This record gives sequence, C-alpha cells and structure tokens, in this order.
Amino acid sequence: MRLLPLAAPVFMLALAAACGANGQDEAPARAGAPLETRPANGADQQPAFPGQTRAPGVRTEAALEHTVVASGLEHPWGLARLPDDRWLVTERPGRLRIITAAGEVGEPISGLPRVDARGQGGLLDVIIGPAFAADRLIYWSYAEPRDGGNATSVARGRLSDDGSRVEAVQVIFRALPVYDGDKHFGSSLAFGPDGKLFITLGERSDAPMRPQAQDLGSHMGKTIRINADGSIPQDNPFVGRAGALPEIWSLGHRNVQGIAISGDRVWTIEHGTRGGDELNLDRAGLNYGWPDVAYGIEYRGAPINAGATAREGTEQPVYYWDPVIAPGGMTVYDGAMFPGWRGNLLVAALKEKHIARLVIENDRAVGEERLLTGLGERVRDVAVASDGAIWAITDEQNGKLVRLAAR
Repeated sequence: MRLLPLAAPVFMLALAAACGANGQDEAPARAGAPLETRPANGADQQPAFPGQTRAPGVRTEAALEHTVVASGLEHPWGLARLPDDRWLVTERPGRLRIITAAGEVGEPISGLPRVDARGQGGLLDVIIGPAFAADRLIYWSYAEPRDGGNATSVARGRLSDDGSRVEAVQVIFRALPVYDGDKHFGSSLAFGPDGKLFITLGERSDAPMRPQAQDLGSHMGKTIRINADGSIPQDNPFVGRAGALPEIWSLGHRNVQGIAISGDRVWTIEHGTRGGDELNLDRAGLNYGWPDVAYGIEYRGAPINAGATAREGTEQPVYYWDPVIAPGGMTVYDGAMFPGWRGNLLVAALKEKHIARLVIENDRAVGEERLLTGLGERVRDVAVASDGAIWAITDEQNGKLVRLAAR
C-alpha cells in the first residue's frame, strides 16, 4: 500500500489538537427525561405505543475521549474494518482507500467502476465478504451512470494482496428502473449469518418516484436480499409471485442508509422528511408504509398523504425521531470495551452531528444517548474495532476518521 507523504504528520497534529472528552454510562442505563425537547413537526401525531419516540435519555458514566485519526477525506461514506484492523473507507467522488489505525492514508485503490457523483450519488458503502480471509472479496455499492440516468448498483472484487487494486470486478446487482436524479440512492450493505447479502435502497426522492416504494415491480424504496454471487435465494418472500421482483425482501422504505444484522434481527434505518426518521426491524415480505403512512410533515410544511401514521397492512417503526437526526450508517455494539452496551444500536447522525446510542430491550428502544457531540461534524458511518472502540467517519469536504474510546 502506498501512503500519502503527509499522512503521518497530519495524524500527529490531529492527535495533539483534536482530542475531546464526552463523559457518559457503561453500567446499566439510568433512564431520564427524553433528550429531545424541541416541538415535533408532526405536532398532532401520536406514537403508536409508549417509547416509540423520545425514549428516556441515558448516560454513560465512564469517561470517553475522541481522537481524530485521519483527515482530508472528501465526503467519506462507507467504513469497513479489515481483519488486520485497518479500515476501508469510501469517498463519494469514487475513491476507496485503506487507512491504518495509526492514521496512514493509502492512495486510492484502482480498479473500481465509474460512479455518478452528482448530489447524493457516488461511491457509497463497502463491506468485506464473509470469506475474506480465504478469497479477499470486498463488496461496494455506488450510483452507477447508465443510459437515461443512473441507479444504485453493487459490485464485488478481489482486493489485491498489497491492497492497491481490486481485481476480477463483477457487478452483481443493478437496481431498476433507471432514473435521471441525484437523490436517495440508499445504500448500505450487510451479510446475514447465512451468507446472504442485504442491500438497502432509496426511492429516489422526487414526487413521481415515491409511489414506486409500494411497487413490487420496482427496486426503489426496498430492502434487497441476494446470494453473494448475485443470484436469488429461493426462500425470498416474493419468489414466484407474479409481477414481483424476486430480489425484494421488504418494501415501503424512503431512503435507507443504515443496516445492521444481529442473529436473526435485521435492523434498518431511514431518513424521514421534516420528522419521521425511522428505525425498523426489517422482516421478510413486510410493508413499512412509505409514502402511504409516515411520521412528520412534508418539507414545505403540508401533511404527508393527509398525515396518516398508521394503516392496515403496514408496519410501525420500532422508533422514530421528530425532529430528525438524519441517520447514516448503523452497527450493533458487540465489543469488550463497553460491555454494558452490548446489543445496543449505534446510529450515525448527519444533521444532528453525533452518534445515537439506542438501548434495545425486547425489540424496543428503551433509552437513548448522544455520543461524539464535541466533534461538531456530520457523522456518516460508525463501526466497532476489535478492541471495542468506536470508529466513525464524518461527511464533510474535509472528512475525518475518528476513534471514540474509554479514557
């Protein structure tokens, strides 16, 4: 791996200048008043069950400290840990790099296909394959330029032994239809314990595209499940159904940018409009409502589809935010550094510039904490290192790779 000449000095300066403390609880959570005190945009809307929004605030009593490990990244989007504790980081203009835990920033990895980096598009998520130790396969999602517009695609390739390039690249999934837009591509990736690959997709935002989130003949606004080679698992819920695309796992999503899998639980998180960011327990064949039902209001202030928040045949979110936090990536905490956090969800917050820790019990959010509040940057993705420390990237022109750990 070639290193940028200034990477090590930049790291040393960042370490000296960018450490911050955030005192927080590693013991059982102590419930308090909700963290959110601003009025909801959907002022007349009521949660479907207690705790569905504005969960009690909790606090980590162990002292935490963040360190900026690397900077100078251009709108990083995806973060994945390699087995040797280096990090794969995507940059939305189309670059993929390896960054060491010491802050050494590698040259862009060659061999990736061209991306459409307009608006919210570009190079998006990256993950390593379940058999990476044997085959060195990595997978990534991106906005692919196509005739008539663009759409989200997923490719895989072998990361060379020296980490400088990807080889034998294959596109294993292409979302349809093609649309000439620059918003709501999704897209996060995660492997289930059975080796199946989940892909989250947005519905492309614009009013004419919204109804496609309910159309089983379209990939827009769906969670997708495929085999690692791109073929279709025969136990997918819509296999054999006339007019339905067999890759679809669930429908009725707006713009899902985070997914985390723990055992048989598939958690997804999606952006609302003005209000209505959702955490969903994403189950096979279910309809999560968009755009027919939603919390919050339109950007221009009007109700969304007459303001309906529930309808027969659609699922309620496990949790929602109003006002929004603008969620990015998400992970389930399973590390050793904070044993009291195990099973919690860590959610990157773009608009509100923090990591939300959600305490999950019996598939419900029973507590919420805001971490990394002192950084003051849009947090795009979050991951857990082998030692249990939390790592995150910030979606900025001068994007950063940050480590959050116990002092």
